[in-house]
Amino acid sequence: MAAIEFQAVSKVFPDGTRAVDSLDLEIKEDEFMVFVGPSGCGKTTALRMVAGLEEISEGTISIGGRVVNEVQSKDRDVAMVFQNYALYPHMTVAQNLAFGLKLRKFDKAEVRRRVSVAAATLGLEDYLERKPSALSGGQRQRVAMGRAIVREPHAYLMDEPLSNLDAQLRVQVRAEIQKLQRTLGVTTIYVTHDQTEAMTMGDRIAVMRGGTLQQVDAPEQVYRWPVNRFVAGFIGSPAMNMVNARLTRANGDLVASFGQHSLVIGEEVLANRPALRAHEGGEVVLGIRPEDIEDAAFAAEAPGRTLTVVCTLREALGAEVLVHFSAVDDESAALIARVDQLTAARMGEPLQLVVDTSRLHFFEPASGLAIYGEGGRVGAPVAA
Repeated sequence: MAAIEFQAVSKVFPDGTRAVDSLDLEIKEDEFMVFVGPSGCGKTTALRMVAGLEEISEGTISIGGRVVNEVQSKDRDVAMVFQNYALYPHMTVAQNLAFGLKLRKFDKAEVRRRVSVAAATLGLEDYLERKPSALSGGQRQRVAMGRAIVREPHAYLMDEPLSNLDAQLRVQVRAEIQKLQRTLGVTTIYVTHDQTEAMTMGDRIAVMRGGTLQQVDAPEQVYRWPVNRFVAGFIGSPAMNMVNARLTRANGDLVASFGQHSLVIGEEVLANRPALRAHEGGEVVLGIRPEDIEDAAFAAEAPGRTLTVVCTLREALGAEVLVHFSAVDDESAALIARVDQLTAARMGEPLQLVVDTSRLHFFEPASGLAIYGEGGRVGAPVAA
């Protein structure tokens, strides 16, 4: 297995578009790295440069310590899994699995061994004589992964492999890919626009925007300690609520005020974000995740943490309810709370909500950078 390293890698298309801009990133040996971001952010282009399907405009890419800029795709010893499966419809499952090996002139005994191992690993033994048209979407995706497995490559490159599956299958195959990668221990780059996939699958996630790497870290660290407003808003579903707020002093406490509401900022928050003190008397962007807001009927008494709002929309999701409300004068700036399924919240009726103020986020209005402390955030390791 092999580490993969991007060193100041850029991709500039003939029209001048910089699809990837000065990407510096090291993917460790055996690591499952997820590239995540909105459409057009450069994640697939970065993957294709590793595969040799796109030329590198600037910088270098190394696989296992070998610079591969000038190495042909077929000689990079990586295997790619595409979102459209790319199976040969006239071939059986066994023939699809074996095709790449036969092209590389493997002897028949080795081809049979590798196909047998891949089929057993993926539960395809009973489908080897079927053609792709006789398989379900999930089974076709397993065959696509099997074709990569038989290669026994240095790295797997997966380009949104679950996007063509329905929701239930997506969850199932997602778990299968995770288990498979842990079992095989192969360095893997996985591309997705789905932040839920990124959060649940990756050892680390690399969040991209406009061709630029925004943050790379373990999923829970990116969720808890986003470096800027973009990352904070992209990671998490529903997205983080954000409002303009003013920091002032009241009864000795630092308070964030917005609309008719105010929240007391506790010492725990200030300990993790000492730079907040420098913003006293000024404006910040306040971020509150929907899951950090609860119906007051199901939360402990909370002076300095309560919002009295009017429910503008109620979405019952079974295990939880999403309550939409406006906490500022601009009614178009709708906020969301994820509350207990037994909430009495009803559209058009007032409701008291309690905010977990220990989990508040703060951002500089102009730059969008998160406000933590000197030299990076406090209370968690700086992103790699």
